[in-house]
Amino acid sequence: MSKVLIITGGSRGIGAAVALLAASQGYAVAVNYTANSLAADEVVRHIRASGGTAITVQADVAVEADVLAMFKKVDAKLGRLTALVNNAGVVDMTSRVDAMSAERLQRMFAVNVLGSFMCAREAVQRMSTRYQGEGGTIVNVSSAAARLGAPGQYVDYAAAKGAIDTFTVGLAKEVAAEGIRVNAVRPGIIDTEIHASGGLPNRVRDLAPQVPMQRAGTAAEVAEAIMWLISEKSGYTTGAIIDVAGGR
Repeated sequence: MSKVLIITGGSRGIGAAVALLAASQGYAVAVNYTANSLAADEVVRHIRASGGTAITVQADVAVEADVLAMFKKVDAKLGRLTALVNNAGVVDMTSRVDAMSAERLQRMFAVNVLGSFMCAREAVQRMSTRYQGEGGTIVNVSSAAARLGAPGQYVDYAAAKGAIDTFTVGLAKEVAAEGIRVNAVRPGIIDTEIHASGGLPNRVRDLAPQVPMQRAGTAAEVAEAIMWLISEKSGYTTGAIIDVAGGR
């Protein structure tokens, strides 16, 4: 039976790196995107050109109807889900908490937290032996910000990722006896486009000297950790949160 992976936010950065690596390891990959269809199409093109199987699937993970439609499409096009990577996430412009609007906070938690919950819910309903499933793995993408707090910049993002850490531990214990392993990675300063989307295009360059390893990480390095957690090589690991942060 083929292995099937959904990667949310799979059109760029860490998500795209996971999609490409998973496909090279024999997974049929569903590359989720919210708006950038061209980027998602390019990831799928690369996978297919290398002989892999992949589809794009549009969904805003903060919208329940979109999540339901995404999982139904994957059921129909690729078959039984065996792995989910909850990678979709957003940051906003740098801000102190006393200047954050309710609209900003609602969007931050809707995408980063509620989206992960809803996607995990649908995955569990397909993987769990409780629902006649055959097991599977879930990896949540957290952030080193959950430990550091991101003061003066992204406290809301850090808090959302702190929720993901707790969610990972709780869900792992809840479904451990049902054939599902749940883990997380906490990336540190990774050289992706997310920094520019938060208004700090030079953030990687500016913060790299503060990292004990004296450099930013790459999306490919995070993808390697994620795929280890998905693979049988980590078969006795659940509820773990792995820092991929260069010692920061």
